[in-house]
Amino acid sequence: IFIQRAKQNLAYPANFILIAAANPCPCGYYKHPEKECSCTGSQVASYKRKLSGPLLDRIDIFCWAGSVTYEDLNRVHNPTASSEIKIKVQKARDLQKQRFKNENFLTNSEMHDSHLKKYCQLDPASNALLKDLVDTGQLSARGYHRVLKVARTIADLDENENITAKNLTEALSYRKRENN
Repeated sequence: IFIQRAKQNLAYPANFILIAAANPCPCGYYKHPEKECSCTGSQVASYKRKLSGPLLDRIDIFCWAGSVTYEDLNRVHNPTASSEIKIKVQKARDLQKQRFKNENFLTNSEMHDSHLKKYCQLDPASNALLKDLVDTGQLSARGYHRVLKVARTIADLDENENITAKNLTEALSYRKRENN
């Protein structure tokens, strides 16, 4: 992390996972299924502009979380599901460890742009889709690289040797910044 102030520049090493949350608008009810939003269109737009595009472009996954109901809070959760997910994640981490055994990193997120061609091969249709998104400005260069890394991880979770069109489509769905 680089911090620049008037008389001093500092560099701190950092490797972290950022998880952040935000309301969809100032009142919190934009596109809510049951409650009406009291914000004007310009208020919503102004609120969304508070986070810069370059900052948002550095976020790998956007996930819309709807309102929580009383029933959601009191639902009995299945502990088996968590243990199954843990096993699936461990298998994916083992695949990555094996794949990167001759590299100086362990996970997909650590790949540099030069590694993407080697480890993130796509079929022609998937390549054409990404080309269209980049060429039309819907996906930045940074976004392109992030989508490939996320698609590679999804493929690992599915135990796929190569990234499939389904894996890529899922990774692209996580680039949406709001619910539809």
